[in-house]
Amino acid sequence: MAVIASGAEAVISLEGDTIIKTRVKKRYRLKEIDENIRRERTRTEAKLISEARRCGVPTPIIKDVTDFEIKMEYIDGTPIKNVIDIFLSEKTGELVGKLHNCGLVHGDLTTSNIVHRDGKLYLIDFGLAYLDKTQEARGVDVHVLFQTFESTHENHEELIEAFKKGYRRTLSNAEEILERVKEIESRGRYA
Repeated sequence: MAVIASGAEAVISLEGDTIIKTRVKKRYRLKEIDENIRRERTRTEAKLISEARRCGVPTPIIKDVTDFEIKMEYIDGTPIKNVIDIFLSEKTGELVGKLHNCGLVHGDLTTSNIVHRDGKLYLIDFGLAYLDKTQEARGVDVHVLFQTFESTHENHEELIEAFKKGYRRTLSNAEEILERVKEIESRGRYA
């Protein structure tokens, strides 16, 4: 088993074709509180991954869930941050539209958390995901992705327009959400 990533919340290991996401102890919390928080976050993440999949959003297949660990399929692909183009940005819009149509918000929508494999996009890392059908929550999700485009890709305007096209295709109230994204951007600019 090899550790392939480590964050504030979890350690990600690879064992064969299985990803193991283990939520780490926080020594500053009381043991009982820490265990409750880690157990709840682990179960919630696994449920939301499965729910996204039921809504037609490709995600890793969950193999097993224990108190502090999720074992899931390893998506051996390329993060779209390394390969994004207009076509993939449009496909990303369709993917996020499906997710939002289901009432799910990813919470960390970046080009590192979308993997391209065999012509298909997969959404990974639901550690900050939650259920919320409000325009604000979905708008923030899209805003975060647009910020990623702007900070890492020279052709970000084209990528954003392509995303919007795909998003409108799979989400009936996409226009309202995209208007909210503009509001969120202006709040950030003048805050």
